[in-house]
Amino acid sequence: MRSLLVITPSRVGDMVMAQSLFKVLKAQHPERTIDVLAPDWMLPLLERMPEVRNVLDMPIGHGELKLGMLRRLGISLRDSHYDQAIVLPDSLTAALIPYWARIPLRTGYSGGLRHWLLNDCRRVDAQRLPMTAQRIVALGLPDGATLSGPIPSPGLMSDEGRRHATAERLGVCNQYKPVLALCPGAESWPAKQWPEEGYTRVARHWLDQGWHVWLFGSGNDRPVCERINTLTGDGCHNLAGRTSLGEAIDLLAMAAFVVTNDSGLMHAAAALQRPMVAIFGSSDPGCAPPLSETAQVERLELDCSPCCKRECPLGHLKCLRDISAERIITAMDEVMKR
Repeated sequence: MRSLLVITPSRVGDMVMAQSLFKVLKAQHPERTIDVLAPDWMLPLLERMPEVRNVLDMPIGHGELKLGMLRRLGISLRDSHYDQAIVLPDSLTAALIPYWARIPLRTGYSGGLRHWLLNDCRRVDAQRLPMTAQRIVALGLPDGATLSGPIPSPGLMSDEGRRHATAERLGVCNQYKPVLALCPGAESWPAKQWPEEGYTRVARHWLDQGWHVWLFGSGNDRPVCERINTLTGDGCHNLAGRTSLGEAIDLLAMAAFVVTNDSGLMHAAAALQRPMVAIFGSSDPGCAPPLSETAQVERLELDCSPCCKRECPLGHLKCLRDISAERIITAMDEVMKR
């Protein structure tokens, strides 16, 4: 039996896209076991990926370099006798672990002085692999090989009993009405955030149609979600900061439609195959789009975008401010007709 360890990124969106890699690995060798080394808060996400056998806790945060702890972690993995490690983060830290674990085949991309730690060290071919998901999946193939057919879409599992238990705990049982999920946050990246006025107008439109509107996000997103709720006359349910990652995924699975910025929740909702409109501003949908046939991207093709900056370098944020709520509502209607 082949055994493989995947060291994963610490961002939700990248972790969701990593499931495409897990699917490719399982398609190649169904008997292969896949263990994942990830921060413990990612456990609810990985538990919803049937391809993963075990999740191992990565006790070191992004950007930290604690050599003693890394060495002990690597040594502790030796008894697992992994045949291969695939290192998705581009950090030196991530590459040290399988080196100290003495895993015979260590695959990853070059950079960060890692070439002496990875014995299957590859260069990123940005022209051949423009999408993040393509680059992730390519590490599961021989160097230079091309995947036959499209990238398999992520597909998170969600248990019905757990969904309804979470909805009942939060007091949002949908009473057989359709639910619109709005995800107005973007991980402290203002140039990805469609203005709250747009979300408010979309929320009002669907509230008038008899829908429920649920607002999703982290604790940092709670203020913007609260402003949206206030502007709609407290017609929404503000769930930002009130759910764990796993609970957010389960509740998103109950949504009839999702409107979202480019964010980790966008990728999670796409992996649940929710009908979706994804709004892009400074970021490039050609790099990391939602991997779902039920998703539609809305963006303005301005000369200055995508700039891939956290804040608008020109100060006007036209790439988002000029996207009207009416345009998003029309896009939603188009997706629902399909």
